[in-house]
Amino acid sequence: MVAASETVTLVLGEDSPLPESAADVEDLVRRLRGHVAQLGARTASGTPVLLRAQRLCSDSVPEGYMPSRVYLVELAEATQELVSHVERGDPGSMRPERRRRSWKPRINMLRGAVFAVALACLVWAATVPRT
Repeated sequence: MVAASETVTLVLGEDSPLPESAADVEDLVRRLRGHVAQLGARTASGTPVLLRAQRLCSDSVPEGYMPSRVYLVELAEATQELVSHVERGDPGSMRPERRRRSWKPRINMLRGAVFAVALACLVWAATVPRT
């Protein structure tokens, strides 16, 4: 959702200029479509917000400078609505958030690390000159 919000800010932010070239518009549209697909998996199908965003995603980018920029802004607004819908955690959400499990090293990895440190200390001790 953070990446989607950042892409929306690139389009709708007050300090963000309109894209210069058609390639920039295509790149932003491709990003926004990807975000809609990811957010759509976390939203119940048939939700009006999702249907609007999917309808805009299925449209092709219009030809011309102004029509393509207007389409880009509309797609960004629909994506922003979808992000806020998912953030609210509406009852229609399909998947609950998963908790991340912390990674625990295996015992043999710990044994190997201790052995490597002990061996390094032994080598270092052997190279120190005796007085």
